[in-house]
Amino acid sequence: MKCKHIKQNGEQCKANTMKGLEYCYLHNPKISEEEKKEASKKGGLNRAKTIKQPLPSLVIKEPGDTVTLLIDTINRVRAGELDIKVANCLGFLTERLLKAFEITKEKETDKKIEIKIEVDKQIKKLGEEKESDN
Repeated sequence: MKCKHIKQNGEQCKANTMKGLEYCYLHNPKISEEEKKEASKKGGLNRAKTIKQPLPSLVIKEPGDTVTLLIDTINRVRAGELDIKVANCLGFLTERLLKAFEITKEKETDKKIEIKIEVDKQIKKLGEEKESDN
C-alpha cells in the first residue's frame, strides 16, 4: 500500500507504507523529526561503500592491461573481499577508460592519415614541378 501523505504539489507520496500503517517512515507523524534525520544520516552512511584496505596499484597503459584489473576485481568479489558496489564502480570506470583509449587511438589514426595526405600532396607537387622543369 502507498503512503497516504499528500505532497505540497498535490501528488500522493509514492513510497510504500510501514507494515500495518498508513504512512511511509518519512511521513509517519508518530516518528519525530530528529529520529527521521538520524535514520536518514545512518542510511546515507550505510550506502557509502569504501574499501577497508587499499587495493594494490595497477599500471594501465593500454587497453589489454584492463584485463588484469577485471580479473582481479572478479576474483575479489567472488572471494568476498570486495563490495559489489565498489566492483561495479571499477567496472564503470574501466569502461570509461577503454572509451578514452579508443578515442585516443582514433585521433592518432586521424593524425597519421592527415600526415599521409599532406606527404602525398607534397610528393605530387614535387612530381609536377619536376615534369614542368623537363
